[in-house]
Amino acid sequence: MTFSEIFKSSFLEKLTEFSPLDIVIALGLAFIIGLFIFMIYKKTFSGVMYSSGFGVSLIAMSMITTLIILAISTNVVLSLGMVGALSIVRFRTAVKEPMDIAFLFWAISEGIVIGAGMIPLALLGCIFIGVVLLVFSKKKTTDTPYILVVDCENSEAEKEVLDTVSKSVKKHLVKSKTISAKGIELTVEVRLKEMSTDFINKIASAAGVHNAVLVSYNGEYLT
Repeated sequence: MTFSEIFKSSFLEKLTEFSPLDIVIALGLAFIIGLFIFMIYKKTFSGVMYSSGFGVSLIAMSMITTLIILAISTNVVLSLGMVGALSIVRFRTAVKEPMDIAFLFWAISEGIVIGAGMIPLALLGCIFIGVVLLVFSKKKTTDTPYILVVDCENSEAEKEVLDTVSKSVKKHLVKSKTISAKGIELTVEVRLKEMSTDFINKIASAAGVHNAVLVSYNGEYLT
């Protein structure tokens, strides 16, 4: 093998396989769609703490996935090597909101479709999914669940609290009951009538009740 044959490597030959204009168009389109996904995420977010960093990562995810698909779409050997390389990557960040996972898959899917050259599919799919998410995010339920935590002195106070709750709310369910030397702690999931919280004052002033707290929650409860 001569020096000139070594210099004419396959790496240098690959430089002519990609058009700079195609790369700029694909990455620019991925950026626009990623920005659209970010705006939809910002509009439909309903969690407790909004993270702008996660929204920006959706834009980066679209562009990075597009870049990877552009690289492996013309080379089968490279695609197998890329799969092997990416399989060893482990992400330790916990995704707390279920909708965040949907947005991550949406951004990745858009990057794959753009990198494969299916631009009409990417645009139509992005618009359709965005409209669906916007429509369903506007439908807020008024039947918001609440958690009622009451510290009772004895079983008589507990019975009076539960009777008051059953008469004042649409629906209630005892989630936990803790008995200790200090008394009884009740945790009850309630659905309010016309969003009225006046009953909590009655419970707090009842005999044998030390403390009463009403908090809103997202439907998940861990003991």
